[in-house]
Amino acid sequence: MIYDCIIIGTGPAGISAAITLKIHNKNFLLFGSKNLSEKINKAEKISNYPGFPSISGKALSEAFKNHLNKMDIEINEKIVTSVIPFGSNYAVTAQTDFYETKSLILATGVTSAASVKNEEKLLGKGISYCATCDGGLYKNKKIAVISTNPSFFHEVTYLAELAEELYFFPAFKTDGTVLPDNVKMTGSFPESAEGEERLSGILLKNGQILEVSGLFCLRDCISPSALISDIETNEGHIAVDRGMRTSLKGCFACGDCTGRPYQYVKAAGEGNTAALGAIEYLDSCLDE
Repeated sequence: MIYDCIIIGTGPAGISAAITLKIHNKNFLLFGSKNLSEKINKAEKISNYPGFPSISGKALSEAFKNHLNKMDIEINEKIVTSVIPFGSNYAVTAQTDFYETKSLILATGVTSAASVKNEEKLLGKGISYCATCDGGLYKNKKIAVISTNPSFFHEVTYLAELAEELYFFPAFKTDGTVLPDNVKMTGSFPESAEGEERLSGILLKNGQILEVSGLFCLRDCISPSALISDIETNEGHIAVDRGMRTSLKGCFACGDCTGRPYQYVKAAGEGNTAALGAIEYLDSCLDE
């Protein structure tokens, strides 16, 4: 099946885009978390979202979920690891599955977790963003895992079952968490990935070098340039015009991934604009 559109991200931008595409009867997929945005869920009070004065982030998130449910919009929780131009369409890889789409909307947000030096250089050469996809390559080997969210802990456990030894670098508190016996925590954090043609180890901030065969970076967001090559960026954000068009034909972006201000209401508006742009693009393809 070839989809009209694939949306990546379930923050306000991705949700808004999905709602607009649904209204216009487009065949699309929405990738993200069924918990929607952790950033919104943790917000104590939001005062500038029209129609919801002084609403908590948790309550706004529930309102989003109700809207999606009433419109029968489902969320696919598989993690998207790459997007590749495929003729005039796009091929989207989500864990071990592939999907083809005529248009694309990136609503991936931003992450405060910095990448390690040489990460993009060694991506696919010992560095991976998907435990399910690549874990089997490192059976009985020493690996390392960076994780930004406790929701990835099941993937850490899965990798630990495969590996001889696993170095774990969580960007969150693990108090009370029971770790498998072969999982080690060093107290420092990776600074750079070592190796020329392939990963050979990681350099920690304390100067220690760990020899590992694989490094898994399990984050809420993947940088735009790592997700889809050749897309134009500006200071780490996806470059767009007022119609949310990116430098790639049929590819749109919206929300925090397009730059500041990082505001929920701005993201929702951009999501709507991106969806309308995708609809216009799809219509133009029919005329060709």
